[in-house]
Amino acid sequence: MSNLNGENSQAGLNIQLPKKYPKRSNLKRNWKKTLPLHLLILPALVLTILFQYVPMFGLVIAFQDYKPWLGFFGSEWVGLSHFRELFLFDDTVSVIWNTFIIAVLKISIGMVFPIVFALLLNEVRNMGLKRSIQTLVYLPHFLSWVILGGILIDILSINGGLINQILQYFGIQPIFFLGDGNWFRFTLVISDIWKEFGFSAIVYLAAIAGINPSIYEAAEVDGASRLKQVLNVTLPGMLPIIVVIGTLQLGNILNAGFDQVFNLYNPLVYGKGDIIDTFVYRNALLEGNFSFATAIGLFKSVISFALVVYSYRLAYKYANYRIW
Repeated sequence: MSNLNGENSQAGLNIQLPKKYPKRSNLKRNWKKTLPLHLLILPALVLTILFQYVPMFGLVIAFQDYKPWLGFFGSEWVGLSHFRELFLFDDTVSVIWNTFIIAVLKISIGMVFPIVFALLLNEVRNMGLKRSIQTLVYLPHFLSWVILGGILIDILSINGGLINQILQYFGIQPIFFLGDGNWFRFTLVISDIWKEFGFSAIVYLAAIAGINPSIYEAAEVDGASRLKQVLNVTLPGMLPIIVVIGTLQLGNILNAGFDQVFNLYNPLVYGKGDIIDTFVYRNALLEGNFSFATAIGLFKSVISFALVVYSYRLAYKYANYRIW
């Protein structure tokens, strides 16, 4: 018995238990090894804190009657009065409604065009032609709205604009695209889609490229035409990424595109084309209503944050997509 115990004890000496915690020396060694990587991200971290988080302390002026010459500590505290004014002010309600309509139109129509374009481009077999088309439709994405805004103002001008000259050639009266509210919304949506649909199609083209070619071969053997292959193979293969992008777009429901609207709008279209961001800009920087403008911006940010969180939950639930 003692012999057995002795054998067990000797055998037990050779058993190495798993290390639950690394030694302090290992942690120190790993820290020294990764220190250059931490130093690389330090400038980005400092800039993020400086320009993204530090300005958030300025949100306190949404609850004050802020006067620049009195500062944060000298301005009168008014609580939620600016938020109550926000919902009682007719212009604010109109601006929120305009933002919602323009954003929904951009999101809904802006998803259809890239999908259709990706499906059509996938059917092009000539690689040279395919690359040429891709280059042409990607190009507007890399142009700023300052440049495109000037181009559109000239093209859509009611006096000598190219589009109105073409309409007059066919006997149609000139259209005031940038001076009529309804036409202005139409112009915003169409020009935004024209600028972004080519670049947005990259994701869908990548999804198509990830579909197993043997599925197409099996469908072709079964006698499926190209149209049936698109409907029964390509679209189902794209469905997960379509669901992900569609749900994530919910977070942009109050982002109607400040750059675009700011470069194209004018007082004639405030009733139909003014959005939250441009309204905040005018109230804060042009009229000096800093507290009221901050209250509107904070309202938008809170709603957008809630929508972003909800959209990520939907993306995880229906498409198993998560970023953390």
